[in-house]
Amino acid sequence: MRILALEREKSGASPDDFALYFVDEAKKVYQLYLEQVIREHYFRADAHSAVLVLECADLTEAGRKLSQLPLVSAGLIEFDLIPLVPYSGYSRLLAG
Repeated sequence: MRILALEREKSGASPDDFALYFVDEAKKVYQLYLEQVIREHYFRADAHSAVLVLECADLTEAGRKLSQLPLVSAGLIEFDLIPLVPYSGYSRLLAG
């Protein structure tokens, strides 16, 4: 299942709090990318937050995988998870 993960920073953290984890965060993101859990990763153009496209069995697995990220386990960020399904409108719109 494809899942869209939208990062949200938790309040009260300073830029220095984040800096402590950046290298380990990048390593873990790369590991999840190699494992094909993270299929795509971006930063939003309008806000400095991550947007990830995950491939997981379900939302529970996605949450478990994301909890391995150092910034998540340190309580600095969390993710809103949105399950995605393939677009099915063409068969309705173009039938016959």
